[in-house]
Amino acid sequence: MTPESPLQPAAIAEWIFAIATRFLARSLNMPEPLVHSTGAYVFAHVAAVETRAAKTLCPVALSRRLRAWFRELIA
Repeated sequence: MTPESPLQPAAIAEWIFAIATRFLARSLNMPEPLVHSTGAYVFAHVAAVETRAAKTLCPVALSRRLRAWFRELIA
């Protein structure tokens, strides 16, 4: 985009998200603030699950579990 262009990429993205939120709210027959808060709630839960999964799949933790498992099999 040229510097004199009034449409910056961030402004376009913000406008598209606002339109998408409005369309989603109307299609679900919900007020827009409720759509926003529900989206934040879902995002928080997904982030928590991803963090939990990352801790579970940590290479150091996995190697400890495997070593303990092999020790139990040998002993």
